[in-house]
Amino acid sequence: MSSTDSLTSSAVSANAQGLDATTQANIHDKLARKLGIKTAQVNAFVKLFDEGATVPFIARYRKEKTQNLDDAQLRALEKSLSYERDMASRRLKITELLRAQGTLTDELQARIDNAASKLELEDIYLPYRPRRRSPAAKARAAGLDSAAKALLTQEITPTQALADYQLPSSVTDDSGNEIDVDFSDLDKQLAGVQAIIVDEWTQALDLLDNLRSGFAKTASVVTAVASEEKREVGEKFKDYFDHSESLARLPNHRLLAMLRGRQENVLGIKVDGEDAPFIEKIINHFNIDATAPRERREFLIEAANSLWKDKWRPHIEHRLLTEKRLAAEADAIDVFANNLQHLLMSAPAGPKVILGVDPGIRHGVKMAIIDAQGHVMLDSSDKPVIATVYPFAPDNKMDEAKALIDELLSTYNVDLVAIGNGTASRETDAMIKEILSANPSLQAKAVIVNESGASVYSASELASDELANLDVSVRGAVSIARRLQDPLSELVKVDPKAIGVGQYQHDVNQNQLADSLDKVTQDSVNAVGVDVNTASPAILTHIAGLNRNVAQQIVNYRKEHGAFANREALKDVPRLGVKTFEQAAGFLRIRDGDNPLDATGVHPESYELVNSLLEHTNKDLSEIIGNDGVLNSIDTSAITANDDNVSVKAIIEELAKPARDPRPEFKTASFRDDVNSIKDLEEGMTLEGVVTNVTAFGCFVDVGVHQDGLVHISQMANDFVADPMNRVKPGDIVSVRVISVDEPRGRIGFSMKPEAQKSEGRVKPAASVKTKEANTNPDKGNRSKDKRSAPRGKRADKERRGASNQPNRTSKPKAETPSRIGTLGALLQEAGVTKKK
Repeated sequence: MSSTDSLTSSAVSANAQGLDATTQANIHDKLARKLGIKTAQVNAFVKLFDEGATVPFIARYRKEKTQNLDDAQLRALEKSLSYERDMASRRLKITELLRAQGTLTDELQARIDNAASKLELEDIYLPYRPRRRSPAAKARAAGLDSAAKALLTQEITPTQALADYQLPSSVTDDSGNEIDVDFSDLDKQLAGVQAIIVDEWTQALDLLDNLRSGFAKTASVVTAVASEEKREVGEKFKDYFDHSESLARLPNHRLLAMLRGRQENVLGIKVDGEDAPFIEKIINHFNIDATAPRERREFLIEAANSLWKDKWRPHIEHRLLTEKRLAAEADAIDVFANNLQHLLMSAPAGPKVILGVDPGIRHGVKMAIIDAQGHVMLDSSDKPVIATVYPFAPDNKMDEAKALIDELLSTYNVDLVAIGNGTASRETDAMIKEILSANPSLQAKAVIVNESGASVYSASELASDELANLDVSVRGAVSIARRLQDPLSELVKVDPKAIGVGQYQHDVNQNQLADSLDKVTQDSVNAVGVDVNTASPAILTHIAGLNRNVAQQIVNYRKEHGAFANREALKDVPRLGVKTFEQAAGFLRIRDGDNPLDATGVHPESYELVNSLLEHTNKDLSEIIGNDGVLNSIDTSAITANDDNVSVKAIIEELAKPARDPRPEFKTASFRDDVNSIKDLEEGMTLEGVVTNVTAFGCFVDVGVHQDGLVHISQMANDFVADPMNRVKPGDIVSVRVISVDEPRGRIGFSMKPEAQKSEGRVKPAASVKTKEANTNPDKGNRSKDKRSAPRGKRADKERRGASNQPNRTSKPKAETPSRIGTLGALLQEAGVTKKK
């Protein structure tokens, strides 16, 4: 399903969810406060969204209605709206269930109304959830509830409470079904009575809130190796083989590392904390100390222990870990989405002739040339211009390879050479540069291109359709060339998870991840727009209003009837209806067509307004498009928009810079010729490189040695860096200084701090930062070629009350060995092993 499909299916009106007007209004007010916007803006967005409008369309062509909310604000609003509607719908359902049970009180209703999360909402309902086969339910069905009530309200012993109890001949649940129970002796009857009491106490939600809050502040998360056999195979998780740290202060990426270790059966994870203080609070809350006689008090104390240890503590542990996990997953998804957005919006080289090179050793260097439109060029015999050379061992046909490449560059006037950054990329780069140096008539420039995901594309159904006449092994070279020419158009053909810019991407909710990445892709594609006469189905799918089927219909229609001459012709495409046309038309460009406006971002609905502008200028359209002087001189006071969808100012801005590409200017990093592998690196070297991935603890940089190096967050700047994403983005060209090299383990440490300032001030040693995420994140820097305290509050009678007598398991994290600034231990331990290409 495309992003548009999911958007349309999610745009279900609040009425369909059973939400009344007051509830809807409350949601809108809450969203306005949360996002710092006006309620009127929220109302406008919701109306458009529920009518099926997409976020890119609303952001671009309904600015007047939403009072200029941008796409980022609209995405946040969309996400929050969906969540709050789900919350409201669940509130309504829970309220109905409690009312039907006769257990709904004003206090419960207030709690339900004020619940801030789905987890909290389910916690409120949990004590009231029907459990017909629970011990308490069975005890009640067997008639033990009267004994339980007596123990809670009268000064009698447990035995006295059960003195008149008679076991029924048959026991049925509340549905009339007979159930099998065994309360034949006193011990079993006492256990049943205790289960009822504990079940009654679970409804003390204020107490539960207090205990959860207190436990969360003092609890630790403890990890240990699952078994001795796992020590070797799980070596990357060794920092967690015997580890403990505060749950409240546990960073998101370390939690994800721990969870991955558990998923791979290498680690065991548990939440550690005290029992005695919280059992004490339960005893105090129910005033158990004041109960008499002694047997009754001891029985209730035992019930308090059971409430905590068997009911609440496991529940609290689960909720705390779940909350932390959800937050960690959301953070990881945001990191991935941000990285993907910047990668998709990388600067395009533009319409140039490009030689795509997929380096290799044993299987040779595959090559293909594409023209300015991205099509594989044909030779005089109408055969694709492709080739494979074997310049490296074991064949060592270097001279033959150079001669062929020189001929290709000369014959087809190649502008750029796109070299994939996989195996043998630097050797291939060196060879190409030698060819260019030896022949001054060649004007081409060699550029290293990130090829992650290229082989995934090569074997895809889409590649088979686009490049049916090419072998799978050569398709990668075509993709590499196209990535340089137009990164956005090519990268949308690959599953974002194969591109390698995520962090723990396989450990998060896959549906949420896919949805987030799909929306990022949609926003990126619509921000740029596409030429409908050259666009592939893959990129058309992400245009607002379109889906995979309609995108394919456009391509099929184009093949059958030729290029579209104007936007109106799009209405003839099967399955492209009026609503779809409205959503998509402004993002579909037609160059050199019947109407110059079709090549701009002006929506067809505003063409009449443009005609009004022309009447005021007495000029032709061709004279004002791109002409700031004329456009700025127009007196707009007498011109009114044909509706309230778009302003005259917005139209003039679009005409001044028609179809403006928001992507940055194309530029490339210059790798040093004398640095081709990790062996060539020396501490102190200053190199230029490309940021390939940004994480919570720093960024990874490619300097052309087949191995990304880490710029730890502490080495990104002399001032404090709260978020690496605020300093660098994937694709950025940066200058780095080598501060550590560990060739055996393939680890490189970089610094972005200016050389002259590196010793200024007191730098906090990197070793003082938690260094556990390093060896446990296989995602980090992965650019391989598609392979992808003593117990508190003790009571004097602790033993008598049955409080926990286990030793305190909560401990402070072990002090880490200080490391010298600039050493691997200080800077790279936190990053983990990056995979070699």
